[in-house]
Amino acid sequence: MAWSFHGKAQLGGLLLSLFGWVCSCVTTILPQWKTLNLELNEMETWIMGLWEVCVNQEEVAVCKAFESFLSLPQELQVSRILMVASHGLGLLGLLLSGCGSECFQFHRIRWVFKRRLCLLGGTLETSASATTLFPVSWVAYATIQDFWDNSIPEIVPRWEFGDALYLGWAAGVFLALGGLLLIFSACLGKEDVPSLQMAGPRPLPFCAPADEANDSFCLTPRPRNLFI
Repeated sequence: MAWSFHGKAQLGGLLLSLFGWVCSCVTTILPQWKTLNLELNEMETWIMGLWEVCVNQEEVAVCKAFESFLSLPQELQVSRILMVASHGLGLLGLLLSGCGSECFQFHRIRWVFKRRLCLLGGTLETSASATTLFPVSWVAYATIQDFWDNSIPEIVPRWEFGDALYLGWAAGVFLALGGLLLIFSACLGKEDVPSLQMAGPRPLPFCAPADEANDSFCLTPRPRNLFI
């Protein structure tokens, strides 16, 4: 199967979107959104995520889930909702873009409808990128604000960036690139398919009368250079 430039752009957008969606799901599960190192006990490290807080002591992790959603800080509450919404948007965008790509061949689906599916899927992927980057950036901003807060004594340990934040930023970038590439392929595809109106109706062949002795209705085309 020969791939056109339009098909290669669609495939690239699908792969980038899939990779970004997987990274976004992993970011939501990981507890390393914030890390805290205690100066009094260097062997003890605290990590906080969207669902639980863990304490690492000499390669042994003890985790405890948050008991109440309302007891969380505001940025973590909004991050939970937006990250789950990002997963739904990303998955729906992948399904629609896959049905609208050249990989999915179904004779009853017209090309115009497939182009709209790919365009809608790319839009959903860019929306998933926004709902991933916003909560990750908000948690990072809140962490910076608390770190440089002068009202907190210097003796009190400060939360810092965790590895999940960097993975979330990468997931948002991959989702954005994949969505934009899908939109670009949908806008580019209309030049590759010939229009039915430009093609025009095909002229019917001039045929001789059917053979009366035969019951089947079979017409034989008459040559153009035949002179009577």
